[in-house]
Amino acid sequence: MLAIKKPIIWMIVSLISLVILLPGCSTVQVKDYTGRTPQLVPEEFFNGFLTAHGVVKDRFGKVVRYFNAEIQAYWEGTVGTLIEDFIFDDGERQQRIWTLMRQGQGQFIGMAGDVVGEAKGEVAGNAMFLRYVLEVPYEDSTIKVAIDDRMYLVDERTLINEARMSKLGLEVGEIVLVILKPN
Repeated sequence: MLAIKKPIIWMIVSLISLVILLPGCSTVQVKDYTGRTPQLVPEEFFNGFLTAHGVVKDRFGKVVRYFNAEIQAYWEGTVGTLIEDFIFDDGERQQRIWTLMRQGQGQFIGMAGDVVGEAKGEVAGNAMFLRYVLEVPYEDSTIKVAIDDRMYLVDERTLINEARMSKLGLEVGEIVLVILKPN
């Protein structure tokens, strides 16, 4: 009987170890982009007039909405303001006003009206990661969704943004967009 219990215990310990260790092995961190160019300096890229064009996908990867946005951005010292005006394919309009504050080397805090608490951001090389909880309209109410926002500067005028949305640790959707800075 002892011979049967040992393999079962070993299997349980192995499974628990995999569950704990595997996410740590595959997690991409913003510091992985240190040294990549062109270097993303939020105060420079997010300054002036910008446009954004993107899609919203459901948890299965199907595009359920698309949108265009105009962004007016400016900085006063270490505090930036981004006024984002969205128009969705169904005619819905939304506005989000971000306040970004530099907290030190590569660190930012962000706030917006539909963001719960503070967004935590970090910049390295050509990337900026921002994590926050967003209240999104759902039926006749709102739900809170965790956002893992990852931005990559491709050239001095083009930034690609992927935002994974999750609820209770399960991915529920994704937003993919490109932000363009005119000449």
